[in-house]
Amino acid sequence: MDLEEAYQVVGEFGRHQKRMITILVLLQIYMACQSMLIILVGAVPEYQIEPVTGSSNDDITQSVKFTEDINSIVTEWYLIKHEAYKVNLAGSLFFAGVLIGNVLFGPLSDKIGRKPVFLTGLFFEVLFGYGTALAPSYEVFAVSRLLVGLMNGGMALVCFVLTQEYVGKSYWAMTGTLTNMTFAVGIALFAALGYYVRPWRNLAAAANCPGLLLFLLCVSLPESPRWLYSRGHTEKAEDILQYFAVRNGKGRIPVKLRRTVSASAPDTASPGVFQLITHPILRWRTVVLMYVWYACSLVYYGLTLSASEDKGNRYLSVAMYGLVELPAYPLCMYFINKQWAGRRKSMANFLAFAGVSCLLTMFVPVSGSLLSATSLALVGKLMVSAAFNIVYVYTSELYPTVIRNAGLGVCSMSCRVGGILAPFVPSMKSLHTSMPFMVFCLSGISAGCLGLLLPETLNKPAAETLDELSSPTYQRILEPQVHLLEEKHLTDHSGADSD
Repeated sequence: MDLEEAYQVVGEFGRHQKRMITILVLLQIYMACQSMLIILVGAVPEYQIEPVTGSSNDDITQSVKFTEDINSIVTEWYLIKHEAYKVNLAGSLFFAGVLIGNVLFGPLSDKIGRKPVFLTGLFFEVLFGYGTALAPSYEVFAVSRLLVGLMNGGMALVCFVLTQEYVGKSYWAMTGTLTNMTFAVGIALFAALGYYVRPWRNLAAAANCPGLLLFLLCVSLPESPRWLYSRGHTEKAEDILQYFAVRNGKGRIPVKLRRTVSASAPDTASPGVFQLITHPILRWRTVVLMYVWYACSLVYYGLTLSASEDKGNRYLSVAMYGLVELPAYPLCMYFINKQWAGRRKSMANFLAFAGVSCLLTMFVPVSGSLLSATSLALVGKLMVSAAFNIVYVYTSELYPTVIRNAGLGVCSMSCRVGGILAPFVPSMKSLHTSMPFMVFCLSGISAGCLGLLLPETLNKPAAETLDELSSPTYQRILEPQVHLLEEKHLTDHSGADSD
């Protein structure tokens, strides 16, 4: 039997898989706290600067008086005026670390396994997270954020892939949506935690504690049977699937997987990041997906981080930018499973609507009415959250298992470029009030249009190997009008090889 048939037998989403997915999904709360930490620990309170005449040489120095009762890295290290850029820099360093982690650990998990990379990244992220809370200076704080991001990039992507590979393909959309929805809940919970834990060091330590508990729970998780099967470890994959059957209450069911051509010689044909460039089908998909991921990240994190600049209750604003995402997930779950919408059209439309919402903010008052720039920005956040959720699930289905983590890693790398730039986009208001939203508008609409060039994957089989991806049978199953360009590349590539 093939892998999907095996999941049908042992249980696509049995009670044991539900327990494993629950642990991985709850980990999103911890990741949300780490991603959004700089919003509250880097809060800039109101302040006044009074000139003071020095007693020696009559030099005039600046005396800073904070008029808001806020404890943050700004008040501790006086990150104002010419030092203010350091707050955004710390946020960007986190995403720069995530980018590096994606590049280093994503392909590594395709080679040595999901579990060891995942657990190593989580362990060190917790360790460096406590380093953030104990940082004696800004420089140490900034380095710790870079290292936390590095480990986060190493394990977050693998965590998402595991939520997909532990279950049958028909449940990928659901587990992916649950993962992203919990991240949104994590943002709101982080705002609530920040409201009750005001000192920034205590907040950083409290936000890091769930990671330690979840690490202990994740130690018992098995390796991905899909990864084992794609790497030729068929017997180990069968053992894990049989274990799933027992824990799901189905008894000891014999599972005999059919060996694939690539699985028979895993060491001689080891797919890696280079295949994303050389393979004609994967090359085209990767270029499009990289831009879509970049745009999603830029708009998503840009709108979220701008919550700290909204007037009024800072904690309520952060919570709202998290909670507004929740309606997005039932919406995208509905659309992506409809034949007339599917993954591709749903993603493109949500991105376009996010861009239009940001565009409309330039023509309405900033606040004070139901139709305001703030409410439209929240609508934009809802739309881009739906698109972000779809692109995670969609990308998993577009890449074969043997190279799925490498593909997700490269796409996530471009996503983190958007995350690195996002903290600086709200500050573009100094050039013009509408400038940040114009950037978000153009990014969303252009990514939506480009996403229409990808093939639809709804109710289509997922390729396990590169051979399956290139097979004529697999190509005919997918939409022919979308794949004309890919087939042409594939024909040219085959002709060049034969020459």
